[in-house]
Amino acid sequence: MVTLIIILITAGVSILCFSGILNINPLIFNAYQVWHRMQWHRMLSYGLVHSGWGHLIFNMLTLYFFGPVVEHHFTITFGATAGAILFAVLYVSAIAVSTIGDLLKYKDDYHYNAVGASGAVSAILFASILFEPKMGIYIFMIPIPVPGYIFAPLYLLYCWYMAKRNMDNIGHTAHFWGAVYGLVFPLLCKPVIFSYFLAQLGI
Repeated sequence: MVTLIIILITAGVSILCFSGILNINPLIFNAYQVWHRMQWHRMLSYGLVHSGWGHLIFNMLTLYFFGPVVEHHFTITFGATAGAILFAVLYVSAIAVSTIGDLLKYKDDYHYNAVGASGAVSAILFASILFEPKMGIYIFMIPIPVPGYIFAPLYLLYCWYMAKRNMDNIGHTAHFWGAVYGLVFPLLCKPVIFSYFLAQLGI
């Protein structure tokens, strides 16, 4: 599975950074370095490193549960080889796309940094909702699963609201645009997927 390969690579690089074997500084997203010093690799490399074990485990667990759902539907829709390639393209491109907003916003702020695959993981989560809108999603410690088609707008609203308030160090903007991209990418590849989505909702 492509999902497993991504998890192993991301976990490996993050752990090497945790242990000090690998220097995290050249890998983190720094909008100033990207914009003014053309260090464009940071638009992708920041998705391989995380701020701590909790950050890494949460992202990789989410990817572990929802990645195979998207892989499965990509395989059915595009074929085994093309599906695997498109899944990898979705994930990798989502790392960069999800942070474009922060790049434009913080391009003159030398001190703004970001790490983590959250934007790309959000893209995978929302792609899975596009394919299976009635799939149950558990939120924190709530024992009752929330259907994906209900979870999705609530999540986007939450990310938008928190990004506006800007009260913590979480990349809510990246989460928002990553989620939107996760909906858009499959539809650009095959627009008929939207009809399938509506059919599952009985529309």
